[in-house]
Amino acid sequence: MTLIKTKYDRRSFIKVSSLSTGGMLLGFSWLASCKPDQVASVPKEWFDINGFLKIADNGLVTIMSPNPEIGQNVKTSMPMIVAEELDVNWKQVKVEQAGLDTKKYTRQLAGGSQSIRQGWESLRMAGATARRMLVEAAAQKWNVPVAEITTQDGFVKHGDKKLGYGELASAAATVQVPEEVQLKDPKDFKIIGTSRKNVDGKQIVTGKPLFGIDTRSKGMLIAMIEHPPAFGMTLKSFDAADAKSMPGIIDVFSFTTIPEGKEMQRFDTNNAFNDLVAIVGNSTWQVMKAKKALKVEWEQSSKTESTQDHQNALANLLTMASDEPARKDGDIKGSFKSAAKVIERTYSAPFLAHNTMEPMNFFADVKEDQAKLIGPVQTPEYMSKTVAQVLELPEDKVSVMMTRMGGGFGRRLYGHFGIEAAVISKKVKAPVKLIYTREDDMTQGTYRPAYKVTYRAALDKENNMVGFHVRGAGVHGSPVFANRFPAGSVDNYLAENHTLESNVTTGAWRAPRSNFIAGAEQSFLDEVAEAAGKDPIEFRLELFDRAINEPVGENNDYEPERYAGVLKLVKEKSNWGQKSPGVYRGVSAYFCHNSYVAQVVDVVVENDQPKVQKVYCAVDCGIVVNPVAAINMIEGGTIDGIGHAMYGAMTFKEGKPDQNNFNNYRLIRHQEAPAAVEVHFVENGVDPTGLGEPPLPPAMGALANALYQATGKRLYDQPFVGQALDLG
Repeated sequence: MTLIKTKYDRRSFIKVSSLSTGGMLLGFSWLASCKPDQVASVPKEWFDINGFLKIADNGLVTIMSPNPEIGQNVKTSMPMIVAEELDVNWKQVKVEQAGLDTKKYTRQLAGGSQSIRQGWESLRMAGATARRMLVEAAAQKWNVPVAEITTQDGFVKHGDKKLGYGELASAAATVQVPEEVQLKDPKDFKIIGTSRKNVDGKQIVTGKPLFGIDTRSKGMLIAMIEHPPAFGMTLKSFDAADAKSMPGIIDVFSFTTIPEGKEMQRFDTNNAFNDLVAIVGNSTWQVMKAKKALKVEWEQSSKTESTQDHQNALANLLTMASDEPARKDGDIKGSFKSAAKVIERTYSAPFLAHNTMEPMNFFADVKEDQAKLIGPVQTPEYMSKTVAQVLELPEDKVSVMMTRMGGGFGRRLYGHFGIEAAVISKKVKAPVKLIYTREDDMTQGTYRPAYKVTYRAALDKENNMVGFHVRGAGVHGSPVFANRFPAGSVDNYLAENHTLESNVTTGAWRAPRSNFIAGAEQSFLDEVAEAAGKDPIEFRLELFDRAINEPVGENNDYEPERYAGVLKLVKEKSNWGQKSPGVYRGVSAYFCHNSYVAQVVDVVVENDQPKVQKVYCAVDCGIVVNPVAAINMIEGGTIDGIGHAMYGAMTFKEGKPDQNNFNNYRLIRHQEAPAAVEVHFVENGVDPTGLGEPPLPPAMGALANALYQATGKRLYDQPFVGQALDLG
């Protein structure tokens, strides 16, 4: 068992001795190492409360979940951690979604695969502390030593005596919070590491109103927006006469989302279209028809970089050396000058849309002195601050309630649609639900950036890699991570970055930057291995051996032992090296968001078409809290990576998106998904790390390498469609 301090000071945990229900309430800030808080009684509306563990007098345990739920299943997994240390029966646990509360929570955000990783210690601490207080209450009641008391499944026991947690809750609330508590040894876990169903699963499949688009309110109106058709354009004028005359239409007007002079938050700065036209009416269908009747004139606002050929512009950047390299080890020029072989390849990827199944939407009810917002957003705090600025309200007068999201992938980090809903609600003086059409969403921007990267590798006469050079360029930022592998495994190493500015707005897209650079890097390493006459896995393992035994530099941001570990595991589980007739294999491994994933993709050719038959995944994400949810994320991320590498692309003409719906934006189809994704976890007892994003990046490289084996053609540009055989 691990002994852990329960707090940094005497006020880090709060206990309440007189609750209206006679229950026990233990407050904790699970993303901020248990910051102090004060509560007088159990509130009627739970979403107004900071992260609390509640034990009712009937033994029921309720955990308020502060983090946004976007399908990564933290609303189930985080409470599992508390329940484990509390030693309660999972059937007695209920979970509720909390609303935004900036005074009581920190990092109320979904992004970066950080929820479980950052909450691990404080969640365990909260459960263990509550358990200890229940034990002490029982010890006082029975007048026996604490050390003689045990707990199991929500009961406290001593000899033949037994009490339920609910029976002790009120007394436990009066117990002094302990200075330190014992955490369970992972080998004693009964909940963590076991598969538990999604706590919202039944409501989801039965169509209960959990999502933002389900929001209803008395007197609520429906709103939609019209934005410019191309990047770099702004509103000149509009004629709303026909639209206003249509049945059910309340108003049509222009507005500015964030007026000049208002403070913008971190995720507001990439909104390409600030001046919009709003159409407000009684029903979605009526508003959609009126939107089509609008007559709008747009004008070019300035010289726009969005009309350029992004890939050519990126290619030009790659011809230039960086003034300040991101990293330089050894003598890079000398290593290439004396090399027996030099391999140089360039890879590219287009813009990608997020395409969440639930389009952007948000509910807003703005009064003169307050604003109430409800909807799917990954960054509620940033949205709240901007809305307060725009509406000129105190921040504590703006409330945000998070709903479950029908997909995020980074798109809902950017909450401009919530701000738009608030501005529209204020204008029409009524509650409003703003809904984007698919076309609105897909042409608004906030795309995965377009990227280009050139790799060079130097091999000596013994086919050892003695030099490695990467130069990357991207729209609004380079994709290169200078201190990631193979940095640290080669004596002579150079990483350079270039940035291309554009009016086409970009943002985080599942596994930012890694979603491109992993596929490019792993494809290139396969080609280098082939030039060296070495097996792709053995070639990588040689590099990891160097990084383990004689690392180069001190800033390598990966653990080579764990990196090599997933490669070895996927080699074993896939029976790498044992060839099957008609099966073509590719391998890839990548580290991001603190986790390591290696994949082997098996491709077969059916009717002259390559098809992914199976994917083997080896994953090191530390302790797996909820295996079934973890496997779901790995399967989904793998398929997502394969699909976008094969088919995904956003293109532009004169700044106007060529794609605006699923009829012309290609996504992977059911019959194109792998028949099986086999997942294996490294069991090393390390604290949990990220999992929502890490499975996607290596899938792209493993797919490219497998397609090369099937077709004899290396793939350098995404999407792969049409490049290898006839992919349709």
